[in-house]
Amino acid sequence: MIQSKLPNVGTTIFTTMSQLAAQTGAINLSQGFPDFDGPQALREAVGRHVMAGHNQYAPMTGLPALREQVAQKIARSYGRQVDMDSEITITPGATEAIFCAVQALVRPGDEVIVFDPCYDSYEPSVELAGGRCVHVPLALPDFSIDWQRLADALSPRTRLIILNSPHNPSGALISRSELDQLARLIRGFDIYLISDEVYEHLVYDGVQHASVLAHEELYARACVVSSFGKTYHVTGWKTGYVVAPPALSMELRKVHQFVTFCGVTPLQGALADYMAAHPGHVDELPAFYQAKRDLFCDLLKGSRFTFSRSPGTYFQLADYSAIRADLDDVEMSLWLTREHGVATIPVSVFYQTPPAGLRLVRFCFAKREETLRQAAEKLCRV
Repeated sequence: MIQSKLPNVGTTIFTTMSQLAAQTGAINLSQGFPDFDGPQALREAVGRHVMAGHNQYAPMTGLPALREQVAQKIARSYGRQVDMDSEITITPGATEAIFCAVQALVRPGDEVIVFDPCYDSYEPSVELAGGRCVHVPLALPDFSIDWQRLADALSPRTRLIILNSPHNPSGALISRSELDQLARLIRGFDIYLISDEVYEHLVYDGVQHASVLAHEELYARACVVSSFGKTYHVTGWKTGYVVAPPALSMELRKVHQFVTFCGVTPLQGALADYMAAHPGHVDELPAFYQAKRDLFCDLLKGSRFTFSRSPGTYFQLADYSAIRADLDDVEMSLWLTREHGVATIPVSVFYQTPPAGLRLVRFCFAKREETLRQAAEKLCRV
């Protein structure tokens, strides 16, 4: 019998709910992907690169043209000059970037602080590296960092802290002042950071994303992860990148080269072309997705769900206590899918120990207007 290295891991809730949505014909607002295509010029560029014969291995670190565009975007967005050769690594998706960063940094017996609710790939990556996650719950109702609990969680074994802003599933944001507070807290400790910023350009209501890339002290000990898939509406391309100081990048690349070696060549070429021709795309994203958020929330005003508008990401949390307080959020998600035709994600699955009485579900609003209207109509009848 095989002794599993991940005995507590089964089929993810994202797969489960998407499969159930397909089986029942429900509108799928569960898994985080758009139901519309990325820009036509970007899709056409892939074909050009394929037909031009750009179908062999890319360099391990990524195509130079794409790394150059990432460096230019970082300079425009955050005022940081990064070296495209020594600090930027293109990866087959942000999840692979996070995995490689964890493997590069975490040693057997190390502790890694994660903030609950947290994305489900963090802990398996840490366990496979021989480390142990220390779960620090975010403070409700706004999912802010509880600084006393974070301070109490630090120990001589703390090796790594994983940040996520904009935050999945809540949409909460970490501010510049909070980054300053974190810097003061870990100053003098041998602690590294992974900053998961895949929703960096999906920040609303005129707020600016506070990136670790723009924080001199924290960037010196950080791997900052982002996603072309989220930014360009092409999640199925599974292409992302990680930015880190040269010494950290070198260690991450040692792992990356033996996990996938490189990303898909024509996709990288297409992204480089599109970024060069359309640098303003990222500046248009906040208004583009805020309009979808506001439409969905306005339509939900006629329902019995209660909510505060999401500050970031393309996820909206909603409290269903007034509808079925007798159901936990997993049961509620299944009930909504089967009985009312809308698939969602229960927030408790992002916790090690969910708070008592948590009655929150997560909707993805990265959908066409027609999809959001149909889903909201069904939810208002619940």
